Amino acid sequence: MCPRLFPSGPECAKIACRIQKAPIAALRSTIAATPESRAIILRLLADHGRQHSGSYALAAFLMAISAAATALSAYLLKPVLNHMVQANGFSTLELLSVSIAALFLLRGLATYCYLVLLARTGNRVVADVQAQLFDHLLMQDMRFFQDRHSGDFMGRVTLAAASIRDTLQLLIVSAGRDILTLGGLIVVMFVQDARMSVIAIALMPIGAYGLSRLIRSVRMLARRSFDGSTQILEIMQEAVQGLRIVKSFNLEDVMRNRMRASVLHVEQAANRMSASMAIASPLADFFGGLAIAIVIFYGGWRVSMGHADAGSFFSFLAALLMAYEPAKRLARLNLEVQNGLVGARLVYEILDRPAAESPSASLPPVKVSRGRVGFEKVSFSYRPDEPVLNDLSFIAEPGSTTALVGPSGGGKSTILALLQRFYDPACGRITIDGMDIADAGIVSLRNAIAFVSQDVFLFRTSIAENIGLGRPGATYADIAAAARKAHAHDFIMALSGGYETSVGEHGLQLSAGQRQRIAIARAILKDAPILLLDEATAALDPESEQAIQTALDELRMGRTTIVVAHRLQTIVGADRIYMIEGGGAIESGTHSELLAQGGKYHAYFRMQFAAAEAKAFSADAAGRDARGL
Repeated sequence: MCPRLFPSGPECAKIACRIQKAPIAALRSTIAATPESRAIILRLLADHGRQHSGSYALAAFLMAISAAATALSAYLLKPVLNHMVQANGFSTLELLSVSIAALFLLRGLATYCYLVLLARTGNRVVADVQAQLFDHLLMQDMRFFQDRHSGDFMGRVTLAAASIRDTLQLLIVSAGRDILTLGGLIVVMFVQDARMSVIAIALMPIGAYGLSRLIRSVRMLARRSFDGSTQILEIMQEAVQGLRIVKSFNLEDVMRNRMRASVLHVEQAANRMSASMAIASPLADFFGGLAIAIVIFYGGWRVSMGHADAGSFFSFLAALLMAYEPAKRLARLNLEVQNGLVGARLVYEILDRPAAESPSASLPPVKVSRGRVGFEKVSFSYRPDEPVLNDLSFIAEPGSTTALVGPSGGGKSTILALLQRFYDPACGRITIDGMDIADAGIVSLRNAIAFVSQDVFLFRTSIAENIGLGRPGATYADIAAAARKAHAHDFIMALSGGYETSVGEHGLQLSAGQRQRIAIARAILKDAPILLLDEATAALDPESEQAIQTALDELRMGRTTIVVAHRLQTIVGADRIYMIEGGGAIESGTHSELLAQGGKYHAYFRMQFAAAEAKAFSADAAGRDARGL
């Protein structure tokens, strides 16, 4: 063989030095794949790597022990083979056999310890990210949520948070296990035969270049897979929560088709991503097999024809074979990291958004002395160029009941939302006892307001806990007293579990009227000076409505109450009624005054009660026909 075919002497030494740095260069190239990826990785390390630096450092130390044991076991194969062919080498073989067994035991123990340590640290990272995400979501305003589906947030809290852990684990394990193991085995290879090491590793850059071309595709497919997974969560959530509508309208096939389409979308994206990532395996197999074949041919020639040391060749070949798996994992590292960074980006999209409702200690609290609520030329819109309120002004006097009536879409419920600062007005101001609520602490503002909506939301817990949320820390006696005032105590005690009965998801184990009375009991328990009622009795039957109206009459005493109502018979006794239409208050007065004016309220009242009289007449006629009269 031509002696100039392969490098030798100083040239080989220079190449060997460069190749021994290849594993570190591989990790460096992963981190520096793109400026965006590098920034996210460095941020992950700063946010979580620093926090758990002790655990990760200990895991890296254990990985170094495992890597050293692997490299040393490969190195000891040289004296094993050489002593096998020596007549008096058996006693040394015994010692070498015990040493190799001890090294593998040490590697196994170290591997077990760092795997358990990394699993616990990773679970802690997921828990921290999930808690941080949930806390940050709670500090966003209603506008942030109105155009997003809850399934998207569920996906970010579950899938995306786990991907942060997986990305950190990949980086730590690659740095601590694969790079150390590969580096140690490369050292053994160069110690045994530097020239063959150059031959074996020379093909690595070609395979790495081929894998780098797949990164963009994997990133895109990972995002498609995540979006599809969140869509599956959305469909499942809507199907369960709207199960009555699904079954009532025979929508099972519609929901099945929607789910199958989403599942198919995720499956196709996952298949394409798996195919892209799987290319790493044949590339690594081809170049690894080619390197091994060349080494076997060249090394075998040197041993058989050139009388080279057989033990060195055997040790070198074992180190090369052991280096195959960590080298293969490092080749896939960039692809897997890019997959995990998709979830990290989604998490930071939320965490980087400024908290719209962050409690501020610098803002003074709302102090309700009288409870006078004022809207001064307030304008607001949910979407640009679609105003809901336009220069709205009205006063809710202290200790009185103010009713807001008018057609749907006029902005009545929006007024209650603005008063609670679910949204901020585009212009104008809202005051309580002369204080602009925009200049007050948001927690104290909401503490001063009790709210009962037509759309009652109950948490999936007991009746007692749902009522007790009105005033955390309330005693059982306080909860029961509030339930009695809301005329809910009797039906609660008739349930098998009493106050400990679970209401089910969204309170579906209770009737609409029962849910409404629990919501009213929750507001009664809060005992706030300002009371907001948004169609609070709309879901009740006439008997329950009469009982609740009595409870609400007692609750309104001494409080500033703002009532939104469509059924005018529930607010005829209000101290002042505002007719809301087109985003403004077009009429105001008592019920008698507004009827006497003969304006919009009068027409609205006549239309509503004429319809009610016609309905009653139709019911009476149907009854007469049934009796044959």
